[in-house]
Amino acid sequence: MAISWENLDTLASFKKLQSLKGAVSVAAELSGAGAAARVVKYSVPMGAGLSYNFAAKQVNEQILAVLASLSDEAQLVEKFAETYNGAVVNTGEKRLVLHHLLRGQLGNDVQADGVNKREFYVKEQKRIADFANDVHSGKIANAAGEKFTTVVQIGIGGSDLGPRAMYLALENWAKKAGKFKLEAKFISNVDPDDAAAVLSSVDLAHSLFILVSKSGTTLETLTNESFVKDALKKAGLDPAKHMIAVTSETSPLAHNPDYLAAFYMDDYIGGRYSSTSGVGGAVLSLAFGPNVFAEFLEGAAEEDKLATNRDILKNPALLDALIGVYERNVQGYPATAVLPYSQALSRFPAHLQQLDMESNGKSVNRFGGKIDYVTGSVIFGEPGTNGQHSFYQLLHQGTDIVPLQFIAFKENQAGSDVVIEGSTSQKKLGANVTAQILAFACGKTDSDPNKSFAGGRPSSLIHGERLTPRTLGALLAHFEDKVMFQGFLWNINSFDQEGVQLGKTLAKTVLSGKADGALKAYTELLGL
Repeated sequence: MAISWENLDTLASFKKLQSLKGAVSVAAELSGAGAAARVVKYSVPMGAGLSYNFAAKQVNEQILAVLASLSDEAQLVEKFAETYNGAVVNTGEKRLVLHHLLRGQLGNDVQADGVNKREFYVKEQKRIADFANDVHSGKIANAAGEKFTTVVQIGIGGSDLGPRAMYLALENWAKKAGKFKLEAKFISNVDPDDAAAVLSSVDLAHSLFILVSKSGTTLETLTNESFVKDALKKAGLDPAKHMIAVTSETSPLAHNPDYLAAFYMDDYIGGRYSSTSGVGGAVLSLAFGPNVFAEFLEGAAEEDKLATNRDILKNPALLDALIGVYERNVQGYPATAVLPYSQALSRFPAHLQQLDMESNGKSVNRFGGKIDYVTGSVIFGEPGTNGQHSFYQLLHQGTDIVPLQFIAFKENQAGSDVVIEGSTSQKKLGANVTAQILAFACGKTDSDPNKSFAGGRPSSLIHGERLTPRTLGALLAHFEDKVMFQGFLWNINSFDQEGVQLGKTLAKTVLSGKADGALKAYTELLGL
């Protein structure tokens, strides 16, 4: 079947979907006699034992049927297959998109640049695993022959947000499971206060630094590298014995004697999709061991496999994507809140913010044509229950309706808890999740308008037993695949980021001393 790329508003199924706007009251659905049955029925298994529950979404059987037709008409599963089989779906940069090959056996082996890419990625994973094992055994050590105790990643954007979120998600699990090897720190902001704070918190003599830059020219990252090298030299240490690089084979960082080792990726792995590459693999393998990283990849592979299913009720990422497009393009909701009721996922919303907004924040289609409908949502979030005491007020009673994505687990990672007033902390956490779902959906009437809640706020819930490497991998892949499916539906290129490049270019103009006009006036305000 030939693949056809069409704008969303030209599809017959989308026009039918528009006619169903407001057809379902989530308040009525979850307060009526069939509410309990709906909660059980509207649930889809995910990878690694997770489940996606959409009972509090504004959908019914009729809307689901139209969403299934929309998926078929837009050839979403076929476009996914084109992606992992090596089609040039990144039209802006004329590149393949191969992050799925990093973690599984989907599709065919892909040949690019005269190389079998699956074999290339597996080879680099093994090189990272061998290096990490040598560090843990002490075979690779500092100049005094002492083991490294800390690893510090230097990178920005996708070289920081995803790996940092994944590390924090597994840190306490690893300590409890006896898998904790090295403490990890991260330097990202070009603000010198960031690097200075991290360097003051570590023992430089026992620290290993990972410089992550695919091009080897990222200004912020190279600036922070110089900051770190200066600190190492001042401490009487040789930077070349404390630094490794994750980069492309064509960058100036490759095959460079200034690094203990270099591990390679390529242009077919986008930064925000790189947590399962060496970008995340090096720091996670050093922090927790290669076997933990392998489990993380296995969880992602499980979810990717589900994303190949044409049945939207057996494909949670696709279903989540379709409901999200209904909310954005039919219901007109401008944002989505990601609300993990797990402290381990404290930085997960920040990663999803980049993943989603950098991918689908586009206003032209894949061919450069202007589109006449809205695309990506504003993504934000914080862990529960902290968010409840922060921005939930607007979510409950504000003038905009914001769809909500809850994430929760039955067990904590610590393996310990305390009973206060008849229940454990974990039970209190779970009680808050369920209470919020119903409060947002059903609201509350009151004679005092200030205490009245309209309800009708749709939400979904991803839940499982416990956050582990495998469940984390599945969770990450779910959102990566969701964003991809939505980009396909909007007929945009989810894999470039030209909006990021403009600011970089102007910053270089400022630093060159050639700024003029308003740009010069602003530089003078900051004393540059």
